[in-house]
Amino acid sequence: MSAAALERIVVVGNGIAGLTAADTLREAGFDGELTVVGDEPHPAYSRPALSKALLLDGNDLSSHRLPPAGHGATELLGVRATGLDPDRRRVTLDDGTALPYDRVVLATGSRARRLSDLPEELTLRGLDDALSLRARLARKPSVVVIGGGPLGMEIASGCLAAGCDVTVVSQGVPLVLQLGPYLADVFVGAAREQGVIVVETEAARIEGGGGNARVVLNEGRVLEAEVILTAAGDIPNTEWLAGSGLTSKGAVPADTRGLVRRDVAAVGDLAAFPTARGVRRVPLWSSAIEQAKAAARALVRGEEAPPLDFQSYFWTEQFGLSLKAVGHLPVEGPPEFVHGAPGGSPALMRWSHEDGTADAVALNYRIPIPRLRRMTRAAA
Repeated sequence: MSAAALERIVVVGNGIAGLTAADTLREAGFDGELTVVGDEPHPAYSRPALSKALLLDGNDLSSHRLPPAGHGATELLGVRATGLDPDRRRVTLDDGTALPYDRVVLATGSRARRLSDLPEELTLRGLDDALSLRARLARKPSVVVIGGGPLGMEIASGCLAAGCDVTVVSQGVPLVLQLGPYLADVFVGAAREQGVIVVETEAARIEGGGGNARVVLNEGRVLEAEVILTAAGDIPNTEWLAGSGLTSKGAVPADTRGLVRRDVAAVGDLAAFPTARGVRRVPLWSSAIEQAKAAARALVRGEEAPPLDFQSYFWTEQFGLSLKAVGHLPVEGPPEFVHGAPGGSPALMRWSHEDGTADAVALNYRIPIPRLRRMTRAAA
């Protein structure tokens, strides 16, 4: 079916993956009926800003906002998809509506993993979560953050900047699984120097309730705080696809163009796609954008569309440090310093591999991303 013959495309999900897919469908030549479904009542926004600028920007509440969508789709916001029938080509919504389609984009993302059902346990996944946390921080409460990954450490940094006493509970050294030991040491050192208490433990759970929840560590030690926030990973939103035959191991596997089948694309946090390290989910903002572009073009152009040429890009801002990384994280061993020196900032670092490629990291170093990408290629 050519682009001219396509009449209806439904994009399920209004995050950055869904927004990018809708925009790219138009750029690829689709001019038919386009519908975007989003379970949040808000227009698409920048999710990375929620744990960075939005917690720090004083009276400015605009850091998460994106430019108005230009795709001209019918947007159904505040409604949730509850089912997909790929044979009849129907998406069912929680208000009973059935949306027919010629092509569909699955972009329902993921949700925060929780450790309990207690209302005292907070998570930071959506805009409403961030605004609620921001309001709580105005009272400068004591905070325990469970999770030592990038999100947990960014939240801890924001809470600290708001004047809170902050404890991070992490299974092992924070950030080591995501960045590697060298870079993790830099960030954890900065956190501790600024007053964050880091507790490394194998497990933690949340008990209590009734306004008196507490964190219980594996060895029995109890941590009490006015705010308990969990940042312990995510769970892909695939339950609505039960019975569709499209899911596997909690995700939706897609090919190198982001297609699950000719008329179905999967992009963003719920999609697993081929990478240099196997078929896997890559729940990053930049990954969602690149996946959505490739998949939208493939839905319209078929095999004429180029496959996804994925190169991981990651950034974080916390404790006065800004990191941009291109390549495969975590990195092992000490880096080569292209600029700067160990213990110094700014620094431009590279970890080289036997095949001539490399991973490149900029720490408090202003460098265009294309140049950082070039540093990772063979014979750069």
